[in-house]
Amino acid sequence: MEVIFTGLRKSGQCDLEAVEMAARATSHQLGAKVLEHLLSAPAEFQLTVECACAHQARFHQMRAKQLPAVLGPITIERPYYVCPHCHTGRSPRDHELDVEGVACSPGVRRMMAVVGSEASFQHSREQLELLAGIAVPAKAVERHAEAIGVDIQAREQAAIQQAKQLELPEVCAPAVPLLYIEMDGAGIPVVKAETEGRTGKVEGQPAHTREVKLGCVFTQTTTGTEGRPVRDENSTSYVGAIESAEQFGLRLYTEAWRCGWSRAQKKVVLGDGAAWIWNLAGQHFPAAIQIVDLYHARQHLWELSAKLFPGEEKARKRWLARCLDRLDKGRIEALAKILGALQPGSEELAKSVTTEAEYFERNAARMRYPSFRAQGLFAGSGVIEAACKTVIGARLKCSGLFWTIRGANAIIALRCCRLSRRFEDYWTDRSSAA
Repeated sequence: MEVIFTGLRKSGQCDLEAVEMAARATSHQLGAKVLEHLLSAPAEFQLTVECACAHQARFHQMRAKQLPAVLGPITIERPYYVCPHCHTGRSPRDHELDVEGVACSPGVRRMMAVVGSEASFQHSREQLELLAGIAVPAKAVERHAEAIGVDIQAREQAAIQQAKQLELPEVCAPAVPLLYIEMDGAGIPVVKAETEGRTGKVEGQPAHTREVKLGCVFTQTTTGTEGRPVRDENSTSYVGAIESAEQFGLRLYTEAWRCGWSRAQKKVVLGDGAAWIWNLAGQHFPAAIQIVDLYHARQHLWELSAKLFPGEEKARKRWLARCLDRLDKGRIEALAKILGALQPGSEELAKSVTTEAEYFERNAARMRYPSFRAQGLFAGSGVIEAACKTVIGARLKCSGLFWTIRGANAIIALRCCRLSRRFEDYWTDRSSAA
């Protein structure tokens, strides 16, 4: 530090960034020394402690433990005990400081979880070194971010088991005027071992992705000036995982309960036309109003019109306008009649028309859009569509990434926890438990 300031006086120029970084490094070194002193074992300590085998472990020696900490590398001295009965050794001080069986401090692990949930592990390592002066390998960021994600998963599973056993506690809080549940799926790239025996989207080709089932819950208390629904600020929470529809249904039900399902005066489930979505809605949310995303339904008509009228732009637009008019007015039976009157020129096109007609007939009750608008309800599932990009795509679909199911689910749990604004609560509870 003195060398830098001497250089400044001689040259008459100031490289402020260099001075800042040097000052930070020096303050970190001093802080690390203070931290070492504070964390070192007291002069007096117990000669015996209880072992996990219920016998008494005896003091063996003082041992040093090196840890990367927020202020830099530190070394702490703590008493080490060995049990003469089971011959295992341990340091109770490690458990007290939450560094038992890990190679870095809780503060560094928390930082690694945050950056590891936002960007690739290599980029996260670079960010930690640049912004916090903490040098750790990318593999350490991966290991600790995923470990914290797994711990979040374990806590979620405990709550899901309570829901499964109908033991969720009643929450004393104000009533919720309107509660929405949306769900969708998003594919992410996985390692080859995770797709063995699974067929891909293209017939005859192996799968390269696995589907993440993602759900969100949010509330609405007001409408805008034109009567449009307005989502309550900071009310949206997310859950997701690569798992079966049955498992995901319980996960989403648990989240809905936590967000006020039992206190909601009106409940709505929004989604596209996927059968698994409406199966879960009927099973877990039978009292909810079911709405098929209007824009998804429109997309079905746009795509079908392109097949029916290739190269006939005017005819396509006229036919599409008639169909969209029926759809927007909730006249699904009339729309089905238009589809039924078509005379496709090929077997493949006839199959597409039949599939689309069945889609609209099956979801007719979920497409009464004028009624939904009159109630001030959302008719589009834009929240979950955006979540597929921000919660899943932004981190798990980056170029060159291929995930294991365990690693992907850990990062998904971590991202959902953070984007639902619950990470600080999780960390506080975790620290208290530790």
